[in-house]
Amino acid sequence: MTDRIAFVLAALIVALILGDIALNGSAGLVFALRKFADFVEYLSFWR
Repeated sequence: MTDRIAFVLAALIVALILGDIALNGSAGLVFALRKFADFVEYLSFWR
């Protein structure tokens, strides 16, 4: 992955997070983080 692609992906992720905060009150971000926490807990079971 080149630096240019990495910067574009980082900018896209930041733009999506800012858009969620501005338009949705960060409900989507909270939902995704809760699901990620559940996923990490599920993976720790297999350890």
